[in-house]
Amino acid sequence: MPHIALPEGLPGITSGFAFRPETAKPMRELAHVLLHGPSTLSPGERELIATYVSSQNDCYFCQTSHGAAAAAQMGKDSALVEQVKHDFLQAHISDKLKALLVIAGQVQQGGKHVSSEGIENARKRGATDLEIHDTVLIAAAFCMYNRYVDGLATWQPRDPAMYSSMGEHLATHGYITPSIEVVAT
Repeated sequence: MPHIALPEGLPGITSGFAFRPETAKPMRELAHVLLHGPSTLSPGERELIATYVSSQNDCYFCQTSHGAAAAAQMGKDSALVEQVKHDFLQAHISDKLKALLVIAGQVQQGGKHVSSEGIENARKRGATDLEIHDTVLIAAAFCMYNRYVDGLATWQPRDPAMYSSMGEHLATHGYITPSIEVVAT
């Protein structure tokens, strides 16, 4: 049960967004720019960063919805998403993305955990300053989003089909438009 009177029938972050639309707008815009806007990292790679950080923060809603978006962006490869969440160093992803995920994990632990060695390793594997910047910001933003979702004790259903549908919507339309219209029964 949510800690405050959130709109019923809206899962995860969507209930907080509906509760306070004036804060939802900039939060959606930030997610859209970071995950769906122009970048040298693919939307699937950026969704994997968000998914990994959310899994490290143990936020079920965010890791599942963004994992579904990553899978939708990456040829419906949900096994890859699970591998990244559990052991990205063994996943079939680029060495550059592995190095960026190391940085994302350091941010998740705390901004001061980001090491010069981690940054240099990412650069050696081809990461640009913009990709490093965006990885740090995605990781930091998802720490905020995860804590928002879990801090309000939002409803986080366990229906895989709902998350799959949400992931398809996010992959296709991005984050400006709400991705789910659920009504409690």
